Amino acid sequence: MADGKHSNALSAAYAAKRPEEVAAVYDSWAETYDADMSSAGYRHPTICLALLTRHLPRGAEPLLDAGAGTGLIGEWLAITGYPTVEALDISQGMLDKAGAKGVYTALHRLAMGDALPFANDAYAGIVSAGVFTSGHVGIEGLDELIRICRPGGIIVLTVKNTLWQSGFAERIAGLEAQGRLKRVEETAPYASMPGESDTVPSRGLVLRVN
Repeated sequence: MADGKHSNALSAAYAAKRPEEVAAVYDSWAETYDADMSSAGYRHPTICLALLTRHLPRGAEPLLDAGAGTGLIGEWLAITGYPTVEALDISQGMLDKAGAKGVYTALHRLAMGDALPFANDAYAGIVSAGVFTSGHVGIEGLDELIRICRPGGIIVLTVKNTLWQSGFAERIAGLEAQGRLKRVEETAPYASMPGESDTVPSRGLVLRVN
């Protein structure tokens, strides 16, 4: 789908400079997002689900799907035994699609990178697939996820190599040195969408909060 709507929308999202621009792109894309991403072979949700189930006990709750989009991961979390999952996304159009699937206990239209209106230690686990990438959320979004994840909980996220190599890796190492978290798993770099021309790889991370 290199010349299809998906490619155009993704390019626009990567090029966005302000949160409202990102939201507008995804609002207009929401109707066909699931089908477009399936055609592109989108891997982030599957990889994040595998990592989460390996490190967080079945039934742990509540969870936060940070950057939920249309709820691709939420559907699978319900099937695999995580009954209480909340969705956060910058796009109301995406959240409307996610909410229609009936798998989330709450929907939050919020921008990551800003302060989040959740209590410290609120979640047993957080998953953030495809969010830490070009034009979306940078390293500034990580501290709030750590704050709202309870001690012993896990954060599963994907990070595009462009971010990883421009400060993200050093930040993770620094947080480990401070004793704030432990990196319990890191995947090899992989192409998130084999069907797309953008082949900059990403990696999956599992962080346990101390």
